[in-house]
Amino acid sequence: MKHPYKIREIAVQSGLSEATVDRVLNARGGVRDSTVRAVGQAIADLDRQRTQIRLGARPFLVDVIVQAPPRFSAAVRAALEAELPGLRPAVIRSRFHLLDAPSVRDVVAALDRVRRGGSQGVILKAPDLPEIVAAAQRLTVPLVTLVTDLPASPRIAYAGIDNRSAGATAAYLVDQWLAGRAADIVVVRGHGSFHGEDERETGFRTETGLRSPPRRLHEVVDAEDRADEVYQGIRATLATHPAIRAVYSLYAGAGGNTAVIKAFTDEHRTYDVFVAHDLDRENTTLLRARKLSAVLHHDLRIDLRRACHAIMQAHGTLPGPIRTNPSAIQVITPHNAPPVEF
Repeated sequence: MKHPYKIREIAVQSGLSEATVDRVLNARGGVRDSTVRAVGQAIADLDRQRTQIRLGARPFLVDVIVQAPPRFSAAVRAALEAELPGLRPAVIRSRFHLLDAPSVRDVVAALDRVRRGGSQGVILKAPDLPEIVAAAQRLTVPLVTLVTDLPASPRIAYAGIDNRSAGATAAYLVDQWLAGRAADIVVVRGHGSFHGEDERETGFRTETGLRSPPRRLHEVVDAEDRADEVYQGIRATLATHPAIRAVYSLYAGAGGNTAVIKAFTDEHRTYDVFVAHDLDRENTTLLRARKLSAVLHHDLRIDLRRACHAIMQAHGTLPGPIRTNPSAIQVITPHNAPPVEF
């Protein structure tokens, strides 16, 4: 692999030993394909962060651990790398640990690995589970939770929206669209114990319960990040609940919202309102086609900027107290949606 970097730099970026990196670069054999890919990814990361590396200010190595579908992980990577050149007064180098499988063991292993690998800060999106909280408690560097919180962890800050308020906002929008008409609501959520999703659902159920009479809610869970499972779950729910006229999708599983729409079509049913989260390419396309009524969105770049600032403040490089201010919740409709190609 051609590259302009020292073996030590690639070893730090990849989390591998210098001897292993040297073996890969010189094609000496005896290494797994996954190790070769890790070295290649490290070089690609260094290429994208080259401007930061050359600035010569105080460097910080920050590990970003994200358990999420690939499209959300890619959005996190892109958002952070877009912010890196503007972060001052330090230079942030990032290592990404993007986990798309719902494995608690993988998250724990990543946390333990960065604890031993010279990290100076961790940004974490993971389920709120005891094993993960325990691994977070073993960290000796500043931890910031991203998008979904781990309240029992030793995190110095949370970067993201107020998820309970987001759920309440969704309930308010659904109620306004229904305009007093009788209707049940189907709530679609992902697998696992993500605190953010739990908070969104709590906010939604609480706000919906304040209505008179309260509306009936029916839950469909995407247990395996599979759009076909969502499709089957929605069809089965629609077949037994004829009063469903609204949808709240509080997660961002790949293809999930498209599957919901297809299930309604194939059951020869319609909905009056469909509120979803995150303005990714799929949701933007559905919104502009008026298949979604509104999307609740927040700026990941702002979240990651705040996460990096908190880590710098914890190290005394940036002045001021560490604050956790939730990101603004943006309500996006077909009228203020960006172009699909973004």
